[in-house]
Amino acid sequence: MTVPRQPSSPDRSGAPEPPDGEGGPARETEARSHMIRRRWLTAIIIVLLIGVPAGYLVISANQSRNSGRDKEDKYSATGLTAGWPSRVQRRLYDVPVQPYSEEVAYYETNNWRTSRLYVQFLTSNAGLTRFLQQIGSKESAFKADDITISERDRNVVGWEFTGPGPWYGLTHRQKDPAPTLDVVVDRSNAQHPMVYVVSTTTP
Repeated sequence: MTVPRQPSSPDRSGAPEPPDGEGGPARETEARSHMIRRRWLTAIIIVLLIGVPAGYLVISANQSRNSGRDKEDKYSATGLTAGWPSRVQRRLYDVPVQPYSEEVAYYETNNWRTSRLYVQFLTSNAGLTRFLQQIGSKESAFKADDITISERDRNVVGWEFTGPGPWYGLTHRQKDPAPTLDVVVDRSNAQHPMVYVVSTTTP
C-alpha cells in the first residue's frame, strides 16, 4: 500500500535555510551600511574634485580683479588707461609694444590738427632692441640724459622723469603722414628698461 505524498508546508520554500551569518537580516544590514559609506565617500570625492578647483579659480579671479583695480587707480589720476592700446592704434601710431611687457598703459588725444598716443611699457633688453628695430631706429641713436618728451606732453599724462636713471632719449622722425616718435627710456633696472613713447601724427 502506497502512502499519499503530503504537500509541502506553505511556510517552507523547499530551499535550505542559510546558516547564521550568511544572508538574512544581518547580511542585509551589512550591505546597506557598506552602500551608505560608499555613497558618502563618492560625495566627498566629488566635492573635492569640483569645490577645490572652483575655490582656486574664485581666489585667482579676485586677485586678478584687485590687481586690475590697483592699476586703474594708479593711472586714472594721470589720464592713462591700464592695458594695451588696440592693434589699430599701435599700427596707426607705429608703437609696437613688445610681447610679455608689463606696466603697460596708454592715452590718446585727438584734435583737428594733431593726434597723439602716449604709451609706456616695461620690457627686456631684447624687447627694447626689437622695438627700436621695428620703428626703424637703433640703440646708438639714444642720447644720455636727453629727455625728448616735452614738458607739455609729460604733464598730459603725469610722467615725471626725476628718478635716478640713467635716462636716455631719442626722437625718430619720419616722412608725413608717418608719425614722429619721441622715446625716453629709464635704465634704472639694467635688465628691464622702462619705455615711454609719445607718437604724434598730423592728419
